[in-house]
Amino acid sequence: MLKTKLFALLLFAGCTMLAQGRFTISGTIKDKKNGETIIGATVRVTELKGTGVAANEYGFYSLTLPAGSYTILYEFIGYKPQTIKVTLDKNQKIDIAFEENATQLNEVVVSSSRDDDNVTNAQTGMEKIDMKEINKIPVLMGERDILKSIQLLPGIKSAGEGNAGFYVRGGAADQNLILLDEAPVYNAAHLLGFFSTFNSDAIKDATVYKGGMPSQYGGRLSSVLDIKMKDGNNEKFGVSGGIGLISTKLNIEGPVQKGRSSFLISGRRTYADALLRASGDRRFKETQLFFYDLNIKANYIINDKNRLYLSGYFGRDKLGIKDLFGINWGNATGTLRWNHLINDKMFSNTSAIFSDYSYRININFNDEEITILSRIQDWNLKQEFQYFGNPRNSIRFGFNTIYHTVTPGQIEVSPDSEIVPPQLQNRYSWENAVFFSNTWTAMEKLSVIYGARFSSFSVLGKGDFYNLDSEKNVTDTISYGSGEFVKNYFNIEPRLSANYMLDPKSSVKASYARNTQHMHLISNSTTSSPTDKWIPNSHIIKPEISDQVSLGYFRNFSENKYELSVEGYYKWMQNQIDYKDGADANKGEAFETELLFGKGRAYGVEFLLKKKVGKFSGWLGYTLSRSEKQIDGINKGEWYVAKQDRTHDVSIVGIYELTKKWTLSATWIYNTGNAVTFPSGKYEVAGNVVFYYTERNGYRMPANHRLDIGATLKLKDRKRFSSELAFSIYNVYARENAYTITFRENPDDPSKTQAVQTSLFRIVPSVSYNFKF
Repeated sequence: MLKTKLFALLLFAGCTMLAQGRFTISGTIKDKKNGETIIGATVRVTELKGTGVAANEYGFYSLTLPAGSYTILYEFIGYKPQTIKVTLDKNQKIDIAFEENATQLNEVVVSSSRDDDNVTNAQTGMEKIDMKEINKIPVLMGERDILKSIQLLPGIKSAGEGNAGFYVRGGAADQNLILLDEAPVYNAAHLLGFFSTFNSDAIKDATVYKGGMPSQYGGRLSSVLDIKMKDGNNEKFGVSGGIGLISTKLNIEGPVQKGRSSFLISGRRTYADALLRASGDRRFKETQLFFYDLNIKANYIINDKNRLYLSGYFGRDKLGIKDLFGINWGNATGTLRWNHLINDKMFSNTSAIFSDYSYRININFNDEEITILSRIQDWNLKQEFQYFGNPRNSIRFGFNTIYHTVTPGQIEVSPDSEIVPPQLQNRYSWENAVFFSNTWTAMEKLSVIYGARFSSFSVLGKGDFYNLDSEKNVTDTISYGSGEFVKNYFNIEPRLSANYMLDPKSSVKASYARNTQHMHLISNSTTSSPTDKWIPNSHIIKPEISDQVSLGYFRNFSENKYELSVEGYYKWMQNQIDYKDGADANKGEAFETELLFGKGRAYGVEFLLKKKVGKFSGWLGYTLSRSEKQIDGINKGEWYVAKQDRTHDVSIVGIYELTKKWTLSATWIYNTGNAVTFPSGKYEVAGNVVFYYTERNGYRMPANHRLDIGATLKLKDRKRFSSELAFSIYNVYARENAYTITFRENPDDPSKTQAVQTSLFRIVPSVSYNFKF
């Protein structure tokens, strides 16, 4: 007994001495000029090779070391590095304010993190988006666009000409989780997909995960696009904006209390409708055709350990022809966030989040007014903790709970109408998750990110739910009261990503991730539409599940000026959803009768060669891939290609700094045409021609390719005022890429069928003026 007590006392004393021999350096890293926190800045110990951390998404870092004297190096691309010598004999708080590096600002830099992060980081399938880079890429009508820019990366494919939707590693467009300050955005498109909802002037940081997603993210199968809004300048007032051919935008920011609080207001509106009315054509006098967005944000530093953020986004599209037809849709999001430093090693983020997406269609037909309304509304609470235990381990854990309300498409008519519309019921559900991950440096050459996410989804009343037989006929209706549990789904989602350094310039990475998805977008068209149906799980519609493995080789050359990566992946999916043959896409109640379920698979290899710095920069990306489904009742139960399948996808991006005033840019893309279902024959019924279809997605749209060029001229670049002109030409060689292909009788020979291709844009020049003061 005495020996046991003595051993315990010695063990306690040893632990105490060990704890007393280690101390923590922590703080926040920000931009000295505007007070914006810097995400991903690196903090390294010069004396200890391989020892360091990166600032988290709120600019906070924490590094625990044995007592002693050290040289701490703080670095971030585009800023002057800072070196601080410390004698570590107690915990220390060191905040860093970076100054821009004037030398690097004269170069084009295609990066937003440490220069060898692509090789050393254990996270696979991750791309950081540099907002300065986006501003130089030529786009349609000069509207700088995050979503269009990420589609130039390997593994991420455009959903089609004039479409803001995108496919990631063979997944459908709805399998991408898009977050704006943690709030889900269900439809990120303006003007039927020609532009995205994200005003680049209001965005600070964007990261896309194509595989091995960290465990704090969930609810989608294929990818996560995490977008952070700017906080607002807390040092001085500033105004920036731009005037283009299609829109005007204005950005106002400044301190409420200098150095302690700030605000940001950023707005954009198109004026295509005003131009149509100004044309003098009476047909356009009462036409609506515009969109707007408004980003707002405010933050307040309460003290050294507490900071509050409040942000919101509001955007709508309106298309209409007099009082005959009108459609408007849009998003509203809000995030209230509290950052709390529990101690030098523990960081907490608490977020209350609201998200609302809705569309409304108004139709006036034979004096009948018909309105169709659909909505998705989420109330969301998220709690995250980050624990920086030691330089080898960084732990993240927390929970997320979301209450969904889905209005699937309510139809309203005039009070005196003889039409009796079906009464569609709201659907309610409750989604929960707890998650854990650890970023672990196992040894000098091996780093690992491992974790798991436990998710649950509860289908709730009030409402009627249906049982179906094998022929998809309703056999029974069961009614549930408000708040009653109809069905519960539980899933464990393990995540693992590892990096092994072959030498200081190259590494091999591998990952495995399981993801589940509970909200589903149902569409039977070749292009996305704001009126596509979002539906949650039911007792018949099960969660979609994917398992993805990836393996890649990464190498840098010439002191990290060039990057080369080759990454392959294989993904198998359960509970995939598709319409049955001849489905009624406008089915009201018992919508499940029109759906079939099965499995899917996607596989491919991605190549990327990038030049990061210098007068000439850019990248070459190529993806070779396949995406398929197998569903009983479709294509005789055999495998068929998914509509997002593309065999080849090529993108070339070049940016050249011709002089200090002129920057030139160009992009060229090529991809295999979308898989589509075309008629295989036709027959006549009562004098009407009816087409019939056989193989699902058995045909291809024509290949899509296009060259865009751009140029930016700096007019003034002074301390208090700067301005520029941005020129671009979209589709330089006037390629008529197919938007849709329809079929009709040949007017000269009714026995033959004629295919009619609709193309949107040929050559589209644009110019815009941007300013900042």
